[in-house]
Amino acid sequence: MSFSHVVAWIDHAQAHIIHFNWEAAEKEIIKTHSTHPHLHIKSGIPGSGRAPEDAQYFDDIANALKDSSEILIVGPGQEKLAFLKHLMKHQHTVAEKVLSVETVDHPSDGQLLSYARKYFVKADQLH
Repeated sequence: MSFSHVVAWIDHAQAHIIHFNWEAAEKEIIKTHSTHPHLHIKSGIPGSGRAPEDAQYFDDIANALKDSSEILIVGPGQEKLAFLKHLMKHQHTVAEKVLSVETVDHPSDGQLLSYARKYFVKADQLH
């Protein structure tokens, strides 16, 4: 089945990816490869309490998103912004498909899909 829309909920430990259209949806979960999942992503400076970004984790997420035409990235903290920065630097063709980055706490997958469908109804009306 072909899905043109995708929503990616991202935090420091995992990403919930939902590909969908108006009739159906498919989801997958991608987990980080980091051995320090509770450290904040920022500087990666030794002794700072901050881990460097997990490039493999971000690449795994990008690969899950690459076949969609419109992407909504959401999440509770800064990881979604670090991911977008990674896309802009390393996965430019995926970054071009990102319509918005939004702050969303910790929804269930059903709530996430509902949020994304409402977002894309509004976004599609603007096109």
